[in-house]
Amino acid sequence: MKTLTKESRDKITPKQGIALLREGNRRFINNLKINRNLLQQMNETSDGQHPFAVILSCIDSRTSAELIFDQGLGDVFSVRIAGNIVNEDILGSMEFGCKAAGAKVILVLGHTRCGAVKGACDHVELGNLTTLLKKFEPALNAETTTTDNRTSSNSEFVEHVAELNVKLAVKEILERSPTLREMVEAGQIGIAGAMYDVENGNVEFYEDTFQGIK
Repeated sequence: MKTLTKESRDKITPKQGIALLREGNRRFINNLKINRNLLQQMNETSDGQHPFAVILSCIDSRTSAELIFDQGLGDVFSVRIAGNIVNEDILGSMEFGCKAAGAKVILVLGHTRCGAVKGACDHVELGNLTTLLKKFEPALNAETTTTDNRTSSNSEFVEHVAELNVKLAVKEILERSPTLREMVEAGQIGIAGAMYDVENGNVEFYEDTFQGIK
């Protein structure tokens, strides 16, 4: 697999970027990883990088974006934080990845059985984690289908909150970053949300979150 150059990356459309991630996930599920010379890719990216995607995912040890999408060195900007939440620093990182470095698609990737989501459902308070978990309140409040046992012991409730958290994050990125919103509106980049299943490795893309992907 060839290392991305500026020329090859610039030819990728947002729709093609999503397709590359879908295809990579299918390879991952079927254990058909592309043969890459990582040492060669290291050498070829030493003077510059041209990733086609920015992926916001959780710090969970099972959710490495490069692995579950079968990508190599220089292919994606990986932004990781517990619960794949959005803050000012992450928005700045995305703006760098897209506006300055040329990435074509942003993906907000949640995952099933997320410990951060479970902590938010249980209203855990623990040092600085308390502040982070409060960022899940919009998703918790938006989940209105569950009236009983709104805790981590209710797996269905947890997964509903995780899905809402992803979809609200996509919305929040566009609301809080005029730079990224303008790029989406101009067709320069696309943005989407998705969920990784830690049991089977499948990534479900939420097409109702797709913006700028045509």
